[in-house]
Amino acid sequence: MAKRTTITAHTKQNLIDAFWVLYCQKPLAQITVKEIVTRAGYNRSTFYEYFPDVAAVLSAIEDALIPTIDTLPPFVGESYSIGMPIAQFLQLYQQNAKFYLVLLGENGDPAFVTKLKNSIKPTVLHFYHEHATYDAVQREVVVEFILSALIGVMSYWFRQQQPLPQEQLLALMHQLMTKGVMPAIDGSNTTV
Repeated sequence: MAKRTTITAHTKQNLIDAFWVLYCQKPLAQITVKEIVTRAGYNRSTFYEYFPDVAAVLSAIEDALIPTIDTLPPFVGESYSIGMPIAQFLQLYQQNAKFYLVLLGENGDPAFVTKLKNSIKPTVLHFYHEHATYDAVQREVVVEFILSALIGVMSYWFRQQQPLPQEQLLALMHQLMTKGVMPAIDGSNTTV
């Protein structure tokens, strides 16, 4: 029984890997089941044992990359006003950078960023609820702003092949989150 389970997991992973190679080269709409099974070395019926369609392969990859409550970095509020250490968010991104670069890139899945935010948002909102004077709608906007900024900066940093040392990036992000964007733009706060 264990051998069958191992073979099944291996076959599914081979199909996922074949899909991923194709997805890195072209949009989802241009990938066919035939291409996936040819690359993986299986037949169409094997593909359909695991996935109903090509989009389901992408969904399986994304679901595996979305952090759960158990895999999220710890949220503490003492050192960072957003309640999430920026360095740990960077670590989460680094663990999945190979996939995030593609999924969050210009040819990636626009829905993935929403899935990613939605997985993290409840934990941040729960923390923020206890430490903010804003009402529920304002908290939602603030958390959306923070998560969009973090995901955007991480994506940029990796796409540009880490143009700043990690320590400088973390310091700059912390400064922007604690002191705001305008002081950085007008030059009134240049401590990074």
